[in-house]
Amino acid sequence: MSLVFLSFSLLAISLQTSADSKKADFSSLKLASVSAMAIDANTGEVLFQRNPSIVMPIASLTKVMTAMVVLDGKQSLREKIRFNQDDRKAINNYFSRIRMGSEISRGETLQLALMSSENLAAAALARSYPGGTPAFVKAMNAKAKALGMRNTRFVDSSGLSTNNVSTAADLSLMLGAASKYSEIRRFSTTSVHTANFSRPRYRLAYVNTNVLVRYNRWDVDVSKTGYLNEAGRCLVMKTTANKRPVLMVMLDSYGKRSPVGDAGRIKTWLETGKSGNVAGSAMAYQKRKTKEYLSKQLASSAH
Repeated sequence: MSLVFLSFSLLAISLQTSADSKKADFSSLKLASVSAMAIDANTGEVLFQRNPSIVMPIASLTKVMTAMVVLDGKQSLREKIRFNQDDRKAINNYFSRIRMGSEISRGETLQLALMSSENLAAAALARSYPGGTPAFVKAMNAKAKALGMRNTRFVDSSGLSTNNVSTAADLSLMLGAASKYSEIRRFSTTSVHTANFSRPRYRLAYVNTNVLVRYNRWDVDVSKTGYLNEAGRCLVMKTTANKRPVLMVMLDSYGKRSPVGDAGRIKTWLETGKSGNVAGSAMAYQKRKTKEYLSKQLASSAH
């Protein structure tokens, strides 16, 4: 049995048993996110969890799985990818600054997808995969299954579809796996980057969508943000808290900075046992959305 397989087996077991065995009291930690988890990246110990099994849209957190499938495919990161109208159609003509017909390397395309959540880049990575986008999405779901992500489903590479769904528990497994890839660690934590395109030649400046990374405020090993109206604000991140590596997952919160605020509250709670305050509007949103998710889950289990 490989060390990597063993580590994920231990993490999966811990996700199921840690809360029951420790009977931890998480009620003192106030968060804006509907669902959240914090896990020791080395041992798999669940340090905090709230609604870890609610299935919900995950928006651009999808791109972490996209990155793993690209890297598992062993395609050359130096090979040029040309952006075309099929990529635009794949993201429903969602806005992108990238010009049709222009080219950059696969590695740089992956970097833009991870650090700046460029949807056209994610679409092009899937389309240029052997077998095209259908084969790529199939590989995404196969990877999720292999990681033990039992409540996860992918239908595209960008996360623009609300049918890309998962849970905080499943995403913790994905984040732990992603942290093993040096390219994902490097690309997702790049603060700023200027991409040099060809055919035609032009340059575009990009910044990291996570302000903690963009301004080097925290020691972050892996990072990915996500947002859709239906998914709210989301964030997955591997960082350091209380002198240990921690996998953090925050799903569906209100306000652009709410997931980052929740990350700070979790970090403070782990280090001091104290919780910061959550804005009234964000807390009201969290309570309303939690009630909606739990009602849907109850209705679904009744059928």
